[in-house]
Amino acid sequence: MLFNGKHKGFLFTLMVLTLVIVSACGNNSGSGEQDAANQTNTSGSTNTAALSGTIEIDGSSTVFPLTEAVAEEFGKENGDVRVTVGTSGTGGGFKRFCNGEIAISDASRPIKDEEAAACKEKGIEHIELSVAYDGLSVVVNKENDFVDKLTVEELNKIFDSGSTVKTWADVRSGWPAEEIKMFSPGADSGTYDYFNEEILDKKGIRNDAQISFSEDDNTLVQGVTGNKFGIGYFGFAYFEENQDKLKVVPIDAGKGAVAPTQETIKDGSYAPLSRPLFIYINKKEMERPEVKAFAEYYIANIGKLTTEVGYIPLPDDKYKEEAAKLQG
Repeated sequence: MLFNGKHKGFLFTLMVLTLVIVSACGNNSGSGEQDAANQTNTSGSTNTAALSGTIEIDGSSTVFPLTEAVAEEFGKENGDVRVTVGTSGTGGGFKRFCNGEIAISDASRPIKDEEAAACKEKGIEHIELSVAYDGLSVVVNKENDFVDKLTVEELNKIFDSGSTVKTWADVRSGWPAEEIKMFSPGADSGTYDYFNEEILDKKGIRNDAQISFSEDDNTLVQGVTGNKFGIGYFGFAYFEENQDKLKVVPIDAGKGAVAPTQETIKDGSYAPLSRPLFIYINKKEMERPEVKAFAEYYIANIGKLTTEVGYIPLPDDKYKEEAAKLQG
């Protein structure tokens, strides 16, 4: 069939209109799908796809492996959030926290009254969260074949600031007359604070002990492994990580000697050196979506991560209590 010019013009116009309509429908469909995706991303309590920013954490070297593990897993799901974790010690962390320098402080002991007062003076309110249990572990060199256990009194005799003990023979008759090399965390460490309170009756540690001022427990590990007659103390996770070159010492608090294990720390029979570990969160910082998301992720996942890094998880009900604190 032949078409004249008039018919050809009509067909051309019809084809153009058809293409415009099809194109418009396609664009509308894509826009609708994108809108639906956006609604899906923002429908939860926290839009993790949009999270970004930096979260700075500092404090306890004992809690560091826990927080580092959480930060690593959180980062896999939130690549635009940068989480940095320092180890200035519990006391050092609280100083920075109360100055408003960091969002979260790791702590191997509860906040002290004077630290809480310093925070209050700067207008900083905090949320305290228990995250795991730890057993402060007393260790000697792997080649030490005479220390089978220590009483709390003997520990005091070794480390107390007023002690005159010099050799292992001074601690217990029959032990070698070899000079004791003592290794301890520094004064900013929550581990030191706990040991000072529970073992030293708050009298402080002796001047000739070798102190880790860097608040790095690996320094203490190296000190004890490098001295056949050395002795030190730090968190259970650091012993487990180095148990091939260290010997843990059972502690007798009056009911028989007990060594730190997952079970004895959790049930409290490893006394008096079992303790809870904490993180402290600046309430104001919780207004930042990335901080709130990280805190919620921490409590939701720390139970399963705790065992992986050598600590002891809290009961499930306790984690639910801690999670509820974040909703206030």
